[in-house]
Amino acid sequence: MDRQTEFVLRAVEDRNIKFIRLWFTDVLGFLKSVAIAPAELEGAFSEGIGFDGSAIEGYARVYEADMIAHPDPSTFQLLPWRTQAGTARMFCDITMPDGSAAMADPRHVLKRALKRAADLGFTFYTHPEIEFFLLRNPITPGVEPIALDQGGYFDHTTMDEGT
Repeated sequence: MDRQTEFVLRAVEDRNIKFIRLWFTDVLGFLKSVAIAPAELEGAFSEGIGFDGSAIEGYARVYEADMIAHPDPSTFQLLPWRTQAGTARMFCDITMPDGSAAMADPRHVLKRALKRAADLGFTFYTHPEIEFFLLRNPITPGVEPIALDQGGYFDHTTMDEGT
């Protein structure tokens, strides 16, 4: 067991963590999550957590549905908004049952691109782009959302309601 994994196991115990959320995204970038109890964490590190990949957008066809989420201990983080029940999260690498990388796993796609760029002598930088929209009313199925104002990206003026 490596030092980072040992750190995570110790932190979960020391900080009285009740739930560990294992995060990954589908091919469209939507966050997916499964919660495990601390008692399941060591097994998750050694064997992963199985799930039905055919239920995740773009991951697998029904006949190749079995996939495994492997938590990456280097991404361990406490979730500060979950203070009543101590909760932490880790991002996962997704594999097939034979241990090969799931080709549709966005983390795997990024790692392949980083390696390819490095092999060509390039340094590849990436970061998330967080976007949001302020809506006048809560979303109602079948009703088109109405923007709160006409404020836009990098607008200089602060005349909109969103400000």
